[in-house]
Amino acid sequence: MAIGEAGLGSARRGARPKRLEETMRGRLGRECVYVPSCRFGLFVALRHWCPPGGRVLMSPVNDDVIFFVVLAAGLRPVQAPLNPLDASIDVDAVPDEVWGSLSAVLTTNLYGNPDDAPRLREKCDALGIPLFEDGAHAIGSEVGGRPVGAWGDASVFSLSKHVGAKAGGFLACADPGLREALEKTCEDLLLPGRFTAELAFTARPYAEAAVRGLRLRRAAWATMRLLGLMEREEIRMPLRAEELARAVDAAPDLTAHDSWIRVDMHDYRLRSGSLRLGRIGRGLDRLDEVLAACRAGTELLLSTPWARPAGPDGASELPAGAGPGSVQPLFRVPLFVADRDAAIATLARRGIVVGYLYDPPLDDYAGAAFTDPSPDPAGARWFARHALPVDPLRARRVVEVLQESGVRPAEAPGGLEPTRG
Repeated sequence: MAIGEAGLGSARRGARPKRLEETMRGRLGRECVYVPSCRFGLFVALRHWCPPGGRVLMSPVNDDVIFFVVLAAGLRPVQAPLNPLDASIDVDAVPDEVWGSLSAVLTTNLYGNPDDAPRLREKCDALGIPLFEDGAHAIGSEVGGRPVGAWGDASVFSLSKHVGAKAGGFLACADPGLREALEKTCEDLLLPGRFTAELAFTARPYAEAAVRGLRLRRAAWATMRLLGLMEREEIRMPLRAEELARAVDAAPDLTAHDSWIRVDMHDYRLRSGSLRLGRIGRGLDRLDEVLAACRAGTELLLSTPWARPAGPDGASELPAGAGPGSVQPLFRVPLFVADRDAAIATLARRGIVVGYLYDPPLDDYAGAAFTDPSPDPAGARWFARHALPVDPLRARRVVEVLQESGVRPAEAPGGLEPTRG
């Protein structure tokens, strides 16, 4: 047994996970099970509710890790048509024959902009299939008068985003009677915690702060790659189609897909120790303060020219995240720029790193061998090509740089090309 392993295991069922679960239950109004990562919680939910071989409607503008989680659960991803201004599922554009073939629907709530959960809930109820909500980016967002995550049969959240804990998550369920079964599934799939993983987690923020303070950005990226915390050379990870086909044949199997699912988070299924849980708890206690700051930054960014691509008639379209009522506390605000890669390079020269890009869409990335392509891919392709995700906590500095650099807003999505440019 590794040093500290027993303590890590016992901490999983100790007071700290219970307190975290109670805190999230108070926010969401549902039973919540602490999990080591959002991706792990989603796998558990998919395996619990969906039959092997089932078909899951999802967004093609999404992290490829989520795509591989769906495959690992033994399910077939079905890519949905999207609203080009916020990458939410376009409910009306999904053909009837696709609705009739589905086993489940998975929302993304990209960057915190909610999918139309009330209408998706109605659709799923009519079809007798579960609705899953991925709330990784949307822990503070609301839709239809409820928090994101309060509409689905199950929902998953990440504590690496707004909470800033770089670990941990929740699996929430509508039926409190399922809690025990979900906990048991989690326990069966978790791997023992490692003392070295806890030490690395504890040291990581200090190391990152040191290299930032010394302006050693290249050293920081190299160190992150060495630790397995950043493994992508491009936006999407390499598909490795032949290996993936063998893994799909073995599904449902989390281990067979581990090399894809663990990317940028090798401890996604490790039991959490007391050091990790303590930091997560402190971050969760500060969540409302962070959400208030995100809301203020979001409001500023949505007031800029890049938030409103002009429509075909020259009028400004409604910016993503700006609708009736208060502004959502977005995790990232998608601004729309004519040349996204040039804008990213411009910001990088000023020390601002842009992440959470999802380009190309998953059907273009994976192909028909692994997913059903969207019946109308234009919206997803336009969004993936033009969206510049901006951290609202750095809103003022980003706006200054974009203004000084003369970054042009994107042209109207009304002229979408039928193929990717």
